[in-house]
Amino acid sequence: MTAPHPISPIELPADDRESSPYTGYTRAHWEAAADGLLRAAWQWATPGGALLDLPGRPSASGVRSDGLEGYARTFLAAAFRVAGAEGKDPHGWLDRYADGLAAGTRTPGLDDAESWPLIRDHTVFGQPMVESASVAIGLRLTRPWLWDRLDAGVQDRTEEWLRDALRHTPAPNNWYLFPYSVAGFLESVGRGDAETARARQRALDLLEGWYRGDGWYADGDGRAFDHYNGWALHLYPVLDAHLSGDAGLSAHHGARLREHLEGFSLLFGGDGAPIHFGRSLTYRFAAASSVALGAVSGHTPLTPGASRRVINGSLRYFLERGATGTDGLLNLGWHGPHEASLQNYSAPASPYWASKAFVSLLAPEGHPLWTATEEPAPSEGPDRVLALPAPGLLVQTTRADGVVRLHNHGSDHVRPHEGESGVQDDPLYSRQSYSTVTGPTSRGNAADNHLAVVVAGARSGRRVIRALGAGGGDGWGWAASWHRPVFTSGSPMVPGLRVESVTAVRGRYELRVHRVLGAPDGARVEQTGWATGRDDALTSGLHGLHGWESRDEVRAPQGTAYTPWAVVPRLSASATGSVVLVALASLTAEPDAAPLDSVVDAVTVDGDVVEVRWAEDGTTTRIGFEPVTVTHG
Repeated sequence: MTAPHPISPIELPADDRESSPYTGYTRAHWEAAADGLLRAAWQWATPGGALLDLPGRPSASGVRSDGLEGYARTFLAAAFRVAGAEGKDPHGWLDRYADGLAAGTRTPGLDDAESWPLIRDHTVFGQPMVESASVAIGLRLTRPWLWDRLDAGVQDRTEEWLRDALRHTPAPNNWYLFPYSVAGFLESVGRGDAETARARQRALDLLEGWYRGDGWYADGDGRAFDHYNGWALHLYPVLDAHLSGDAGLSAHHGARLREHLEGFSLLFGGDGAPIHFGRSLTYRFAAASSVALGAVSGHTPLTPGASRRVINGSLRYFLERGATGTDGLLNLGWHGPHEASLQNYSAPASPYWASKAFVSLLAPEGHPLWTATEEPAPSEGPDRVLALPAPGLLVQTTRADGVVRLHNHGSDHVRPHEGESGVQDDPLYSRQSYSTVTGPTSRGNAADNHLAVVVAGARSGRRVIRALGAGGGDGWGWAASWHRPVFTSGSPMVPGLRVESVTAVRGRYELRVHRVLGAPDGARVEQTGWATGRDDALTSGLHGLHGWESRDEVRAPQGTAYTPWAVVPRLSASATGSVVLVALASLTAEPDAAPLDSVVDAVTVDGDVVEVRWAEDGTTTRIGFEPVTVTHG
């Protein structure tokens, strides 16, 4: 696996291996990390402190919005830091944010050194609506020490600026929780009215429609299931209920968070890394915010020691691998800078949404989160396979190497109005599998973990992913989906062309079975495996079991978020009409891992039914396609 980079320039206390035998981190490390990140960011503040103009390429929203982002997202870290210390503010962070608030709201919309941009519809440079939620939550958390001490005029100006979040249209996804959070703050300081009530009810109604089960929300009306579940769709309503003391909302949303963490807590590897999947990955250890909030609110299936292990591991993982660079600023990327991990809305201060993980500091020093001894993370126990039918995901963990894999048969990033054709697939969603130790290859390189149909030299992409089910038993599991191959050159689709896919896993092995229907004359199919680097301690295996004709390797010179250069194993075969293809894949960090050609004893394909007998114990996995059924035993 990837070796740690030089330690972060942020000064941290000495490790405490007695209370934290896995990471050495304590609550003091979290306070020191927050202070270090804030200290580095405030070097780039405007004279009045209203904007933090961090160095780097601007986002699509422009530099003024980017400066507000710097203020708002760091304010969230400062607010958790001070609120968790019951108002103790040894570095005077809140005085700086109070000054910035007064300067930014004095003449909003003006093109001067300090004024904040106005909040408008998401289609018109709407990023300030996102940042309004962090400002509101920060003010709510620190009310006795900041808001209550402001001049009445500054309070009124702040309210007026925030209210534009209630009066304009959010993006059709988790953005509706930003005005929800603004309204929650205004109501908490006695400034609620019918407008705030509408904003809150609207968001709660949408959440009900987006809830799919298993503790997972779709991020909007499509089927995007990703880290936004934890750091947005669960975090905002559960934190709001926790701060307001609303027992009904807390019980309702808390039960969903608890169920979410049953599966999501498995998606952190033995090295602390969260799963590398979905957009906005530059938020890094924000991925642990839902685990922390579960511990703070009591809505978690994890013991305090296991929660602590997960959040500590995530923070340490990134601080040790170049996330802050030499200047102490969180950079745009994953370990260090990585352009392919970014979106066009990513700004220099965007990584500071990682501040959400500091919600852990709302647990005071005597809280079990900090007094309990670290225990193994869920992925560090026995090998686990967990099927999540609602989002169409399959989780696979192996204790021997600490690797977690996520097999995707249900999450895409296609919005309902977009359709499928003419748009390139998104590597952060469209691949079959993701892990905590590998990233997808870039859009311009050969795709890893992908089944492509090749027609007239053009390789197909995977856009809308239609779940066909998921399930399993003790030590094994499966998930299935189908998609229409789409092409970005030539005809966007071939009539009748369809791919049905099943992934069945046990141990470190992945059985990948595909039924291709309607392949035109002269077509070929290609299956790729995991992308690994030249010097990785990882082994990526891919072995054809049925239907495949040749194997080779293709290079990905742009690499991944984990390695600057990668190679991808590939199987190929000709395909006309209907064809069933069976392969075995593996990603492991175990030294001297046995080759895949000895893992399976026999493969039988009878029409649309596939039977695979495993050499280790003689058990058989049986997969049928009409309808999709999977059994193992």
